[in-house]
Amino acid sequence: MEFIQDILGDQDLPQQYLLLAGIAVSIFFVVIGVSGMTASDNTAARRMRVGSVTGGHGADFDLIQGDNSDPHGLLKAFIPASKRERSKIGRQLKQAGIQGKFAIRSFYLFRVVLGFLLPAAFVIALALPLETQVQLRIANLLQGITWVNALQIVTALMVAGFYGPAIWLRYRIKKRRRAIEHSLPNALDLLQVAIEAGLGFDAAMVRVSHEMAQAAPEISQEFTILQLELQAGKERQAAFMDMADRVGIEEVHSFANALLQSNQYGTSVSVSLRTFATEMRQDRELRAQEKANRLPVQMSGVMALCMMPVLLMVCLAPMLIRWINMYG
Repeated sequence: MEFIQDILGDQDLPQQYLLLAGIAVSIFFVVIGVSGMTASDNTAARRMRVGSVTGGHGADFDLIQGDNSDPHGLLKAFIPASKRERSKIGRQLKQAGIQGKFAIRSFYLFRVVLGFLLPAAFVIALALPLETQVQLRIANLLQGITWVNALQIVTALMVAGFYGPAIWLRYRIKKRRRAIEHSLPNALDLLQVAIEAGLGFDAAMVRVSHEMAQAAPEISQEFTILQLELQAGKERQAAFMDMADRVGIEEVHSFANALLQSNQYGTSVSVSLRTFATEMRQDRELRAQEKANRLPVQMSGVMALCMMPVLLMVCLAPMLIRWINMYG
């Protein structure tokens, strides 16, 4: 208590920092109060909770447990109550390869914590003594910051902390899709070899997922999830369509449709895989040729933009010098 009184009575401590700390504490307690008012006691759910069931977490990706992202109590203040919004974020997390029972809840909580942590770290850095700032080598950065600049920086850090994970999630989705596009033809070749060697389709997919776990962990994870869903009793067509939607790549949609049609009409799966892998490589080669043919046009624009000012200077500089000598 004496330590707090010493801090409050310190004349060197700016009053703005105390105001910021008071606002933060007030907002925290307001959020707790509102969440407590909005929390509902579901009597039916409480009667059904006869005990806590713990399950092992491993390579099953929590498929048996299912999604448990419904907010309760204080979480209602941070997690959207709309099931559509949570489903959208859950689908994006799955496309990024983030699986788990509490993935949606953890993502929202991480955004909120990061949105409060970055401004708090900045305010704490401003409140540090000058000697400590010099030791941390941040005195030059914090020197000359006014009260208005501090508010602007706090707001910018809060926005960056809250929306930064969403931007990172989109980047990870694009990176994972690109990795799956690159590794899918090789996975199809291994799958074809395993089927021709005498393995069934499900056993061949399990073997390919184990073999490609180090070289291509993204496609290995998708094959593993597909087999776990099939073993759990999910229909084959629904499992393949869910994998295609989860990945979000046109080639995976075509792959799922080709396998489903092969099973439906009784054609050879090995021939379908060989044809599909060949077509994928041809499409990739055509896309590479298209990019190569676009390069001269793009380079001509850049070269014209960079060379035209230099050419004009070379051509007009002698004339400008003569004019200066004659009329200067």
